[in-house]
Amino acid sequence: MAYFITGGTGFIGRRLVARLAARGEPVYVLVRPGSRERFERLRAGCGAGAERLVAIEGDLEADLLGVAGARRAELKGRIRHFLHLGALYDLGAEAGPLERANVLGTRHALALAHELQAGCFHLVSSIAAAGRYPGTFTDTMFAEAEDLTHPYFRTKHESEALVRRTCRVPWRIYRPGMVIGDSRSGEMDKIDGPYYFFKLIQLIRDTLPRWLPLVGIEGGHINLVPVDFVAAAIDHIAHAPGEDGGCFHLVDRQDRRIGAVLNLFAAAAHAPTMSLRLDPLVLGRLAAAAGAGGAALRPAARILREAMSDLGVPLSVLELLDHPTVFDPGRAGQLLERAGIGVPPLEDYAWRLWDYWERRLDPMRPGSQRLSEVVRGKTVLITGGSSGIGRAAALTLAEAGARVLIVGRDAQKLAAVVDQIRGRGAHAGAYACDITAEGACEQMVAKLFADNERVDILINNAGHSIRRAIEHTYDRFHDYERLMRVNFFGAVRLTLALLPSMVARGAGHVICISSISVLTSAARFAAYNASKAALEAFTRCAAAEYRDRGIRFTVVNMPLVRTAMVAPTRIYERFPLLEPEQAAAIICDAIVRRPERLATPLGRLAQLVEALLPGLNRAVMTESFRLFPESEAAGGSPGAEERVLPEVSALAALMRGAHR
Repeated sequence: MAYFITGGTGFIGRRLVARLAARGEPVYVLVRPGSRERFERLRAGCGAGAERLVAIEGDLEADLLGVAGARRAELKGRIRHFLHLGALYDLGAEAGPLERANVLGTRHALALAHELQAGCFHLVSSIAAAGRYPGTFTDTMFAEAEDLTHPYFRTKHESEALVRRTCRVPWRIYRPGMVIGDSRSGEMDKIDGPYYFFKLIQLIRDTLPRWLPLVGIEGGHINLVPVDFVAAAIDHIAHAPGEDGGCFHLVDRQDRRIGAVLNLFAAAAHAPTMSLRLDPLVLGRLAAAAGAGGAALRPAARILREAMSDLGVPLSVLELLDHPTVFDPGRAGQLLERAGIGVPPLEDYAWRLWDYWERRLDPMRPGSQRLSEVVRGKTVLITGGSSGIGRAAALTLAEAGARVLIVGRDAQKLAAVVDQIRGRGAHAGAYACDITAEGACEQMVAKLFADNERVDILINNAGHSIRRAIEHTYDRFHDYERLMRVNFFGAVRLTLALLPSMVARGAGHVICISSISVLTSAARFAAYNASKAALEAFTRCAAAEYRDRGIRFTVVNMPLVRTAMVAPTRIYERFPLLEPEQAAAIICDAIVRRPERLATPLGRLAQLVEALLPGLNRAVMTESFRLFPESEAAGGSPGAEERVLPEVSALAALMRGAHR
């Protein structure tokens, strides 16, 4: 006798196929046309059992699963176990694909099982078939399911109904809990279920100190089971004698709440946890209201969708935060307990799931979306591109395939950068211009559009800094005017000139290089911080106004970088500065991720301290003002920077990257 399995190359299927192959009988695996590579990977993972695997070409959406007539004749009467795992397991999927995969696919699988005269039809369903039943749902319950409005719940219920009503051979149904990664390796194949909230946990971890207690949700019930348990359970129960016509709950006996589960993953991520957890009913109602489409609710719906989109959470998932159903393991619990098969405590392997997600599945992880995929063929305009950060960014982006245009005042330096880029076989152009001069800037923009069809990404990098105490600027108002002309007016002027073309195309990205010192309110940088803060305020307003027109704005709070701009301050020689290439990598990260703000961990900590303990931040800045002398270039006494106190080196290390 033999096995026939659909979904055998899927997440659960791969593990189940390996177990079936080890039993010594042929395993026929339905493989979609063009998916032969996945089947070969499946074979490679089956070791000695690989020779027992046979690919059967077909498709869930085709009559009789698209299996050719000759194949059907060959297999007729030979299939002892027909295991139907092929389905769409995705809480965020649309109704149409779910209907085709889960309901139509089951109908076609049943028809093929009937023709092949299979010994037993095994359907892998889901606890979702219970809908939102308020209470304990047992393995003997089916018609009692309530509130099946969610398309995933509805289609899993309907697929079970097909088996119960129309199956003409013996059958068994398995309802796994929400399937998560392997408890031994952490391996998972996609973002689903609790994984939707991992990005939020990561954001909290990267923004807040671990000791900070949070207010969160208690949530409804959630039943998680690792994929290795599910495969072992199906394999065991499928071969247990006398169990035909049964439904088996493959669930964790321990009832858990969503808030407690999220706290487990937060602890695994070394993130703050929710000390106080509240009822999430308001979120569920808001999600339902957002989907209602009423005119009065549309603004709230758009805001909610944008927030959830940024976190990668489908809006429909919010409706599950108050899930009311608890599941009894029932007959499956008895069978599996005798075999020594159980669900390991989530506390023992949550860290493996988090680690695997962060290293392999996080869509924002380094290398997850290569820079070249984002910028290839796009035109990037960089101001201040003749040296320092701008030059390093131009070289990096050109190497990634972007058409790089650089702007600066020194034509010779610009030409040298262009020659270097073209020498590497990449495209580059240069425009010599003082962006603080209105007329010159207008002429440059006109030539820019005459030479190029568009600018996809604008990087407002050109800037100037002055490190000088306010008391030394009483008669230097021109310092403030000069910094505003370069750091604010120049950037805004160029942004305003390029925005209309971006709006016309419905796409664009504007990146404004600010400074971490804006977040720390660093002393001796009043003029510089004010000009950069103005640029940040403009950028945040623009981000709100242009978001729904396809244009993104990003503020980069750059830490201290070793460039010509900081050279006059000799004391910076003692600081651990970034190199321009490292700063360019931060800009490239902003291009790939397109956040509204990109700051280092120290910058985010500075934001938190300023919000919660502004007096502490002021005390630190006051101490740094006392310890760090005025540079000679800014009017300080000769040699003062060489005669710094011993505490300076320690404070410099403590405030790593505190200035730009």
